[in-house]
Amino acid sequence: MPDLVPITRALVSVSDKTDLIPFARALATRGVEIVSTGGTAKAIGEAGIPVTPIDRLTGFPEMMDGRVKTLHPKVHGGLLALRDHPEHVAAMRSHGIVPIDLVCINLYPFERTIARGDVRHAEAVEQIDIGGPSMIRSGAKNFEWVTVVTSPTAYDRVVGDLDAHGGRTSRALRAELAAAAFGRTSEYDAAIAAFLGRASPAAFPQVLRLGYIKAEELRYGENPHQQAALYRDPASTGPTIVNARKLHGKDLSYNNINDASAALELVKALTRLDHERAGAAVIKHTIPCGAALADPGPDDARRAIDLAIAGDPLAAYGGILAVNTTLDAPAAARLCQPDVFLEVLVAPDFAPDGLDLLRQRWANLRILAVGERQATAMRKVEYRSVPGGMLVQDRDVVPPDPQTWTLSAGPRVDRPLEAAFLEIVVRFLLSNAIAIGGRCDGGIRLFGAGAGQVDRVSACRLAAAKAGALAKGAIAASDAFFPFPDGPTILADAGVAAIVHPGGSKRDQETFDLCAARGIACYTTGVRHFRH
Repeated sequence: MPDLVPITRALVSVSDKTDLIPFARALATRGVEIVSTGGTAKAIGEAGIPVTPIDRLTGFPEMMDGRVKTLHPKVHGGLLALRDHPEHVAAMRSHGIVPIDLVCINLYPFERTIARGDVRHAEAVEQIDIGGPSMIRSGAKNFEWVTVVTSPTAYDRVVGDLDAHGGRTSRALRAELAAAAFGRTSEYDAAIAAFLGRASPAAFPQVLRLGYIKAEELRYGENPHQQAALYRDPASTGPTIVNARKLHGKDLSYNNINDASAALELVKALTRLDHERAGAAVIKHTIPCGAALADPGPDDARRAIDLAIAGDPLAAYGGILAVNTTLDAPAAARLCQPDVFLEVLVAPDFAPDGLDLLRQRWANLRILAVGERQATAMRKVEYRSVPGGMLVQDRDVVPPDPQTWTLSAGPRVDRPLEAAFLEIVVRFLLSNAIAIGGRCDGGIRLFGAGAGQVDRVSACRLAAAKAGALAKGAIAASDAFFPFPDGPTILADAGVAAIVHPGGSKRDQETFDLCAARGIACYTTGVRHFRH
């Protein structure tokens, strides 16, 4: 099999017509016959470039609304035939099959279609490409003889290779493009499988197949001695760190991605709670050290950031900040102050003047734009690998609903938004977890948190210490019940006005009695929020 293969005939059929005409013209001027389909053939012809319609090659018209046009032996025989195999050559001659040396295909825009929140199921199904992946796979299998192009980003390399080798392509390029082609069809099929799988009535499939696609290799993992890579979920089309646009700064590390994802998920949860308010969260080692909702009004993004940083200024230094609204110039100016140092900044978008300020102030700050506040398509489950297997569970996205909570002891405290805010924050802390917070300085914020403790008493003690004097009159939320009243005693001594927890302990009554005696409202939610 030769290293260099001449390109005399190309089949071009693309949905994304970026740079199509320059590429087609480059092929035609080098003597390549172009065979094409439907809209691609029309675009090439209208540009004055000679083009052969696919039905002239196959002898059959395009039919069934374009569903059948390239699924034909004269197409796949031309792609799959081994040019140095006598029987293959004889079969081509006998059946009038001409070789196709280059196939340029990019697929129906299935991923872009399902990214729309209002897409109809039937519309999505019509964007499942059949002929395109079939031709890609045929050409890629026969890469010793066929050049497969699946992205406009490869056009210049192909033309350069043709020029470098007198109208022929090199085996090295063909092999590289074939690997990329199979990667593309794998990614495409994974997106389709994930979309159709959402309609399945089964909560968890009998066989778990995850079609994640490698986005990039990372410098290292959590620690320099660990190798790492980032994989993208093709079914996820909403705001995520993996799908974000990096506008400035150094490459993201493993820890940056993990922490920034935690920050983004928290502000998305705050948005679901109250989409009218600007929200902000500061994360350190995946744990919130600050979170806030600003009251509506001027400069609300800046005020939300101020409130979030105030939750724990010491921990916020060197942390990851996410906001749920466009980051404007006043907010950017706040982040340029000497008391701020961040590793990653996440927002739906950035005002141009705000982005300029940040770029001038910070050389290395990773600035990520993630798009609209709410996700349009996300997996309903989450995965965690364990030695020998995989744990799978529903994501913990149950919204807090103070109207359904039970006042189990003490006087009624009518502060539902504050209580719901704290119940959201506590579920993002590592268990055992306590969050203390409330209204302060034109918004609602976290005052102090105790997280990741092996006993709930220590979590209460840490949260109270972090909150300090602000604990007086505040609301405390726990991710799980109190097995004894010792933790609630610490919160009562700190001066909280209300305690929110799931309830369910055999000794709940002891906590209720304590709250009643100390004049503290005790609300039980019935929903636990462990996070390990």
